[in-house]
Formats: sequence, C-alpha cells, structure tokens
Amino acid sequence: MTQDRTWRKSSYSDGTEDGECVEVSLTHNALVRDSKNASGDVLAFSVPAWRNLLRFLGSR
Repeated sequence: MTQDRTWRKSSYSDGTEDGECVEVSLTHNALVRDSKNASGDVLAFSVPAWRNLLRFLGSR
C-alpha cells in the first residue's frame, strides 16, 4: 500500500540523521510516516480531516 505512493519530506525536517522527520503522501488520502522508519506505522487521514488539521495548525 505505502510502496506505490510518492512521499514528500517535511520542509521543517532538519536533514540530520538523528533529526525529527516526517513524510506525507497525498494520494486518495493523506498518509504520514516517520522518514527514518519508512516501513513502520503510518497515520492515515481522510482528505477533509487532513485539510482541517492543516487549517487548525495554521491558525496557531
């Protein structure tokens, strides 16, 4: 499921090996994963839920 998707690393990732990095894939829904553990767990959001999360975070 996650192998066939395009992943983009957060622009807030610091680029170091031990840095905190997340990646997101926006194909049919939003999946979020730890870029240091690409085969690990994934958070899944519907498109409306993802938009609401971004709106909420942008308003803070």
